[in-house]
Amino acid sequence: MHQVIKRKITTALEELSIKINIADRFYPLVVNNQQEESVRKAAKLINDKLKHLQQEFAVKDKQDMLAMTLLELTTELMDIRQQKLGDENSLKIQLQQTVQLLSHISL
Repeated sequence: MHQVIKRKITTALEELSIKINIADRFYPLVVNNQQEESVRKAAKLINDKLKHLQQEFAVKDKQDMLAMTLLELTTELMDIRQQKLGDENSLKIQLQQTVQLLSHISL
């Protein structure tokens, strides 16, 4: 029988006990009221991607679907982080160039 994993996600004073369904399994979580919406959206995103994989590729094994969903979401996260890092570096360069230009202007 499946063991229920209870995970605590807390950072605020008000805690809520919720149940999240992922791949037809329910997971009880304790979250703060600020995290509830994000956790529910994350679970929906996971389930939507699982459903897409099942329909698109006729994947039946839940372990395979979860692994492929994890790979897809992690790849997206890495791409976003890399883009953010590139944007930050670009802004640093632009700021340095602006400071150089301003340093040549005498008032």
